[in-house]
Amino acid sequence: MKRIHRAGLAATAIAGLAVVTITVNVQAAQPGGSAASPVAAARANAAQLGIGDGGDLVVRDVVVDGDGSSHVRFDRTYQGLPVVGGDVVVHQDKAGKARSATGGVGKLALSVKPAVSAASATAATKQKAGKQQLVVFVTNAGQSKLAYKVVSEGRKANGEPTGTETYVDAQNGKVLDSWTTVNDDLGSGTGLYVGTVGLDTTKSGTSWTMVDPVRGGNATYNGGTLFSDADNVWGTGSNSNAQTAGVDAHYGIAKTWDYYKSVHGRNGIANDGKGAKSYVHDGAYVNASWSDSCFCMKYGDGDPSQGIGPLVELDIAGHEMSHGVTSRSAGLRYSGESGGLNESTSDIFGTAVEWYAANSQDTPDYVLGEEIFTDYNPATNYIRRLDKPSMDGASADSWSKSVGRLNVHYSSGVGNHFFYLLSEGSGAKTINGVAYNSPTANGVTVSGIGISKAEKIWYRALTTYMTSRTDYHGARTATLNAATDLYGASSAERAAVDKAWTAVNVLP
Repeated sequence: MKRIHRAGLAATAIAGLAVVTITVNVQAAQPGGSAASPVAAARANAAQLGIGDGGDLVVRDVVVDGDGSSHVRFDRTYQGLPVVGGDVVVHQDKAGKARSATGGVGKLALSVKPAVSAASATAATKQKAGKQQLVVFVTNAGQSKLAYKVVSEGRKANGEPTGTETYVDAQNGKVLDSWTTVNDDLGSGTGLYVGTVGLDTTKSGTSWTMVDPVRGGNATYNGGTLFSDADNVWGTGSNSNAQTAGVDAHYGIAKTWDYYKSVHGRNGIANDGKGAKSYVHDGAYVNASWSDSCFCMKYGDGDPSQGIGPLVELDIAGHEMSHGVTSRSAGLRYSGESGGLNESTSDIFGTAVEWYAANSQDTPDYVLGEEIFTDYNPATNYIRRLDKPSMDGASADSWSKSVGRLNVHYSSGVGNHFFYLLSEGSGAKTINGVAYNSPTANGVTVSGIGISKAEKIWYRALTTYMTSRTDYHGARTATLNAATDLYGASSAERAAVDKAWTAVNVLP
C-alpha cells in the first residue's frame, strides 16, 4: 500500500519551430501506408547508426512535425524475440536525414537457447504460475541477456488488484529485475467530488448505460456490472448511492480524454480512438490502479475509519489513465529512476487534467488526492504535493544517487518538483487558496513559465524523446530537446527548463 499523508498520521501560442504534431497510427505506419516514407528512412538510419537492422525493428508510432521532420519509435527484436528495453526513437529531418536517436542498444550477439526451463524460471520468481515468454532483456546497466518474462496477476488479501512482471536469466535462473504491472496509487459524479455534471451515456432499450458514445466507448462499471439507469439521471452526491462514485469516474475519464485531445491532439489513451473501462466499488481498499492487461482503471472504496472515501477524484482518474498513455508511448520501465518518471508523469498529467477541467467543486491545485478526505485540508491531508514532495515524509525533493532505490511513488518527487518549479517557480505564493513554498537545491531561484507551456514540454518529451530506460538525467535532455522544438533553442522556456532541473539537482 502506498503512502498517504494526513496530519496526525505516522492553449498558449507556440513560438519557435511551430510544431504541429501529427501522430500516425501504427497501422498507417507500415510500408504502403501514409507514413511509409519516414518509416523506411528511419529503418535505414537506424542501421546506419548501429542501433538495429531494418528487419529487427517493429514500428510503434510515428510523430511528424509541422516542418516535416519526423520521429519514429521502434521496438527491437532479435532472432524473433522481443528486446525488452531495446526501444528506440529515430529523429530525422523532412528529407529523411538522421538527426539523432534516443534509446536503443547496439549490435546484439547472444545465444537464444535457454539453459533453464520455463518452470524453473517461474519458480525463481516466487510468484503463482503466470504467463511466460522468452525475450532478450536489457538491464539498466545496458547488458543484454536472454531471459524469461514471467507475468502473474491476482488480488491481495483485501481484494486490491496486484500483478508482477519479472525477468529471469534464462542461462542461470537468477532474477534480473521485477516490477508491478498494476500502476497503483493512493488517491481518491451528482458525484462525490465534482458536483452536478453532464455525462455522455448510451440509450439501450428503455434505459441508459454508462458507455460514452463520444469518446471511443469509455465504459464505467459497478463492480463487474455495467452501470445502467432508467431515467439517465445518475447519482445523488451521497456515497450511499452506488451510482455516485460512478459519476466521478465517468466524468474523470471523459475529462482526461478531452484534455489529451484538446491540449495534445491525442485521440484516446492509446491514440487509437478506443475507450477504456472504469470499475468503481472494486473493493474495500484505499487505492486506485491502471492495468494494461484489461486496459482499465479500478477504484477502491477507501476506508471510512480513516476518513477516506472512494478514490475516484478527478486528478486520481487523470493519474491512472496517464499510466496508459505512458505505456503506449515511452513505456517507462516501472522500476528505478524510470519508474519514478513513470509515476511522476501520471502525477503531472493528473494535475494538468484537473487544471484543464476547471471544475468549481474541485479547484485546480498542485496537490493530489485531497478531495478523498472527509476532513478536507490540502495543507495536511493529501496523497502527494508537487511543490515540496518531501512533506509526505518519504518523497525526494531533488536528485541524489540513492533516488533510484526509492519506491517509485517516492522517487517521483524529483520529476514532480521540477514540473511545479517550471510551471510556477520557487518561493512562497498562494494559488487558488492553497499556500506553496517550494524550495530549491543549489540556491537557485526559478521563474515559472505557466502550466500550459510546462505540460506541452513534458508531453513532447514523453512521446518523442523518452524511452523505456530513461532516467532523470535522460529526462533533462528530453525536456530540453522538447523545449527547443516548441519554443526555440534561445527561448526563455528552454532556459527555464534548464534552471528547473538545476533546482532539483539534475545537472548537465
